[in-house]
Amino acid sequence: MTDLLDIKGRIALVTGAGQGVGRQVALYLAQHGAGGVVVNDFHADRAEAVAAEVEAAGARALPLVFDVSDHDATGAAIDRAQAALGGLDILVNNAGNAGPTSRLDDLVPFWESDPSEWRRWMATNFDGVLNCTRHAMPAMVRNRYGRIVTVISDAGRVGEPHLAVYSGAKAGAAGFMRAIAKAGGRFGITANCVALGGTRTPAVADLIPDAETEKRALSNYVIRRLGEPEDAAGMILFLCSDAASWITGQTYPVNGGYSFAC
Repeated sequence: MTDLLDIKGRIALVTGAGQGVGRQVALYLAQHGAGGVVVNDFHADRAEAVAAEVEAAGARALPLVFDVSDHDATGAAIDRAQAALGGLDILVNNAGNAGPTSRLDDLVPFWESDPSEWRRWMATNFDGVLNCTRHAMPAMVRNRYGRIVTVISDAGRVGEPHLAVYSGAKAGAAGFMRAIAKAGGRFGITANCVALGGTRTPAVADLIPDAETEKRALSNYVIRRLGEPEDAAGMILFLCSDAASWITGQTYPVNGGYSFAC
């Protein structure tokens, strides 16, 4: 049977892939024929554990620890990945939140915030997308093929009052992807976003410790459950595949109906 989502031996980099959505994306890519998957994370043990799972699924794997908000470190890591695996065809900008120690339970209204706090939200969610895309695209342009998928949040589409800077960073990443879609199309490069609603990741789990809290959190969701990493990873896999070769510059909500797209 033909696999419409066959990745055809291509090489992928998934940032923030040591857990949650990123881990599931790395596994789906491996299960659908990726030739190699670069597993990025802040923590070596997490990256190495997921890399072992990727190899068990049949793809080569390279765990790499680097901070996507560091332009030079990102460039060096992507150079190493291309040398080790023979290229780079797919970039999934999944790393988010505000770095390795980000918390969502200590937020203050924007008008009480300090610019030092803004920077940590912008660094990973916006600068990191720019850095990874900047260093990944030259090989894609040369090869006249590329898939770039950036994970944003519904906060970037509809705004969240206690996540104002995060919302702005995610919206900025989506606008950047639309520009890259226009610039890269003639080289066979597509660029799209996936906007997530509440998804059962470690960061979200910390905010929803019990069933009653989860019920209240889901009151605005048409589908009354949290998203699972598999929900997001399925859409991301599709956008990485040639089944989506005529789709670019789009943002797809995967959000249980928290908001609708026109």
